[in-house]
Amino acid sequence: MGEVAKDLTAGTVGGAAQLIVGHPFDTIKVKLQSQPAPLPGQALKYAGAVDAVKQTLAAEGPRGLYKGMGAPLATVAAFNAVLFSVRGQMEALLRSQPGAPLTVNQQVAAGAGAGVAVSFLACPTELIKCRLQAQSALASSDSAVVAVKYGGPMDVARHVLKSGGVRGLFKGLVPTMAREIPGNAAMFGVYELLKQSFAGGQDTSHLGRGSLIVAGGLAGASFWASVYPTDVIKSVIQVDDYKNPKFSGSFDALRKILASEGIKGLYKGFGPAMARSVPANAACFLAYEVTRSSLG
Repeated sequence: MGEVAKDLTAGTVGGAAQLIVGHPFDTIKVKLQSQPAPLPGQALKYAGAVDAVKQTLAAEGPRGLYKGMGAPLATVAAFNAVLFSVRGQMEALLRSQPGAPLTVNQQVAAGAGAGVAVSFLACPTELIKCRLQAQSALASSDSAVVAVKYGGPMDVARHVLKSGGVRGLFKGLVPTMAREIPGNAAMFGVYELLKQSFAGGQDTSHLGRGSLIVAGGLAGASFWASVYPTDVIKSVIQVDDYKNPKFSGSFDALRKILASEGIKGLYKGFGPAMARSVPANAACFLAYEVTRSSLG
């Protein structure tokens, strides 16, 4: 198999593992991020992550935690093909000679390059996912029944195309890029740094699965720790109404969040995001490495 085909196959397996493990955490993160500010004297719809889980299970059952999974699942092959194949091609360009291991700084550069490419696929996928996940959070706080606006991913796409055209699917592209570029630079850099530390040098080909799990989990945590506020801004913009938007852009969203909620408003849902990042990315990198190694 060609190198790109190997990255495609391994990336697909890794992405599927990441999605299955991490999607419920991601649902809670988006619900917390997108819940509207309460009226004076009223409490937030969700008191925290545990409360969001309880309310979701009570109103929608376990399936509610996997709402919006169809869109990323349908595109997981393409998403990871772009991420890992572009990273692989960046690695080839950065190597001093064929087969030479990359330094941590080179892996940072390769991750940033992959982040640029993957942003254009991540944006519409995330928009559909977030609008599905946030439906119940955006329902009126005194409503006892979840307000169902969309029937599924394709229904979201139809509504978005009707309201905003093709450009509507790329709403939030700027904060998506502001998340993916530095986030992937940090993630792949930390992943390589930890692997080389565990291996005692640049040859990491003989690391065991335990080391790969730890390195992948901590690398994923570094992604979210480095870019989380931009993810909050991305989410609120992507679930915003097209005809009567609350935010005119990323900086307006940042200004209004800071004015109404302070710095803590930029870290809504941070707990679930970090709780998700470690097991989900550990699963992703382990599945990728094992599959890639088995392909030769």
